[in-house]
Amino acid sequence: MNALGKIIKARIEKDGPISLHDYMQIALGHPEYGYYARQNPFGTEGDFITAPETSQMFGELIGLWAVDVWDKLGRPKKFYLVELGPGNGTLMADAQRSARLVPEFLTAAEIHLIENSARLRERQAYTLPDHGIHWHDELPELSGAPVILIANEFFDALPIHQYCHQSGVWFERMIALRDGNFVYALANTPASVKSAASADDGDILELCPAGNKMIEQVSKLLFREGGAALIIDYGADEILLGDSFQAVKRHGYTDPLVKPGEADLTTHVRFSCLKEIALSYNITVQGPTTQGRFLERLGVEARHHQLRKNASDEQRKKLDAQLRRLISSSEMGTLFKVMALSHNVVAATEGFGT
Repeated sequence: MNALGKIIKARIEKDGPISLHDYMQIALGHPEYGYYARQNPFGTEGDFITAPETSQMFGELIGLWAVDVWDKLGRPKKFYLVELGPGNGTLMADAQRSARLVPEFLTAAEIHLIENSARLRERQAYTLPDHGIHWHDELPELSGAPVILIANEFFDALPIHQYCHQSGVWFERMIALRDGNFVYALANTPASVKSAASADDGDILELCPAGNKMIEQVSKLLFREGGAALIIDYGADEILLGDSFQAVKRHGYTDPLVKPGEADLTTHVRFSCLKEIALSYNITVQGPTTQGRFLERLGVEARHHQLRKNASDEQRKKLDAQLRRLISSSEMGTLFKVMALSHNVVAATEGFGT
């Protein structure tokens, strides 16, 4: 058992089984042994490849989406450009490169990155050396200007609670010890939770309080200041039940209860829950739509064609593979969804059709 596993084991031995939520929180966020404190998650040398790391086309199109929102806000002299969980800073760098087509946009932008990993902040500073960046551990109290917010693969990494349906009631799923190893167990007493979907014995309900809180904060911010938010993540737009908890290491799946802190822990995002919360704050919601359709509507194929013009044969093969990964239904195109939230924007944001 690794060092973080021993810390979690000692806690369980002292206080009893812990929730899956607490296990995820420790495994991902422990300041010394947590995944984001120790590992290099992104890219071919890491554990998984995000869309911005796949191709420059992704971030460039997100940048143009943001420029269009700024235009529909009336081209304000100042606005807040916010990214939740910026990773290596690749998306923001690519977005700013395409936004140079409209210099006034970059002049007006005050950039805020929400990142609580010191190691990733260093990486972001290296990737974005020419821009004044404001870093925060959580969404700050921004005021006096509209907001354009991007969240790519942010919500899937937030810790969740899981509940298992047994004999007509829900019991929280816990992490316990058996023969010195971590195992799943159910709490001794029922939980006071409800599901919008009818459930059978064995069904799993996943709730993400941190995700719900973030959508509430973003919705309140947009309603007060105006602007738009773009959420891109993997998950289902309607499915409410099911076990989506998983661990990824070296581009493959692994046991999430073995060697905590050494693999990325994620779950599928329940977009229907996020949408319901945003609507309750009188926010306009577009989508969710698939990432493939969203990027096609933004012109990814035209950008791909443009990049191919002066490319070598080897570079063209690479560009073709990148396009397939972004929009193909067998790769990221269908599993990943895109949803936009907006308020006081004169027209619908781009990428969602009519």
